[in-house]
Amino acid sequence: MNNSLLRPAPLAQTAAGLRSGQTDLLGYINRLCDHIDAVEPKVQALLPEPDRRARLLSEAQELLRRYPEANERPILFGIPIGVKDIFQADGFETRAGSKLPPAALAGPEADSVALLRAAGALVLGKTVTTEFAFFEPGPTRNPHNLAHTPGGSSSGSAAAVAAGITPLALGTQTIGSVIRPAAFCGIVGFKPTYNRIPPEGLLFFSRSADHVGLFTQDVAGMQLAASVTCADWQPYLAAGKPVLGVPAGPYLAQASDEALAAFEEQVMRLAGAGYVVIRQPLFPDIDEINRRHRALIAYEFAQEQAQWFAEYEDLYRPRTAALIREGQQVDPAEAADIRDMQPVLREEVEHVMDVHDIDLWICPAAPGPAPEGIGSTGDPVMNLPWTYLGLPAVTLPAGFTRNGLPLGLQMVGKWMEDEKLLGWAEKIETEMGR
Repeated sequence: MNNSLLRPAPLAQTAAGLRSGQTDLLGYINRLCDHIDAVEPKVQALLPEPDRRARLLSEAQELLRRYPEANERPILFGIPIGVKDIFQADGFETRAGSKLPPAALAGPEADSVALLRAAGALVLGKTVTTEFAFFEPGPTRNPHNLAHTPGGSSSGSAAAVAAGITPLALGTQTIGSVIRPAAFCGIVGFKPTYNRIPPEGLLFFSRSADHVGLFTQDVAGMQLAASVTCADWQPYLAAGKPVLGVPAGPYLAQASDEALAAFEEQVMRLAGAGYVVIRQPLFPDIDEINRRHRALIAYEFAQEQAQWFAEYEDLYRPRTAALIREGQQVDPAEAADIRDMQPVLREEVEHVMDVHDIDLWICPAAPGPAPEGIGSTGDPVMNLPWTYLGLPAVTLPAGFTRNGLPLGLQMVGKWMEDEKLLGWAEKIETEMGR
């Protein structure tokens, strides 16, 4: 582990200081850019920008002119945000980790970016993504250990927050691309209920599965970010302790022995803190759920890419091109049936929760710690069913492996109960030793 690459960047605390004026905005931007200059050449979380410091200082000065009075400043006044490079953002090219010409990919600014800007945020820059948010990786390294992947496809966003390059970053999840990299990088990742954060302005991978998500270093920061980006957010003051469900059976067995041993320690710690834990069989047909979801996203990805692939096929990397060809072979009727099954399975899972009085599911955020090397971004299998169902999920840092790599605890709530999920997550974060 190289601790010199890690720096605290608590969103809520930073936002309060900038808004009140206790933290000088221009000084903060300069210190942040000094840190970026020191760590970014090693972590490689951001797309290069020659005059980033000058641009940010100019935009910060404009913010100060617009909001000279502290009591009139918006909630994210001066907060720099990382934007995964499949979101459109005015003033920035969108490349999506690909070799396609940016002009072909251009479009209006993403709604999520616009919401954050309206709240006073400054776009720090685009963060590295795998090619079109699939499995062909970029150059980003895990700041906990540069020899390991940060995960994908939101690799740059997760690594940037972990390294303190930014206190807040946007990502997306189609299988596990928020929860998994957050766990690998030892931070908080939040995938809200499907479409709770508006997805317009994305380069879509799969419209039935894509979720806009967020990265912060702690749950207090995530609460703040969610209040700005999630539609109709109503803060929830957690009372009492939620009943925790462990989804026993073949789904859980997909995790490695190391991850399961660590998870059992986490479960015992929570039980010891007074949480009721119920081990309840779930997803006995997980192999079929995995197959269905992958068929659906391959089909929809092929649809999204059809025009570009016809024109620029030779510019695509091998795994991305192979998925498009795979998706071209999926029967549209099968894809429609798989979409129809999403709400059916979600109702079944929530029925199990109601029958057994389960408030939240808890499970490993990934099959194990971040794999060595950056040729693979890791396996999203522990996140897949929750994404397929569109349920809100969050991962909390939950200790380290013997070699010092982070592990995450994944928590999943009911449809549209995002506020409860984060409210309870803040309490459980304390139990996990944060």
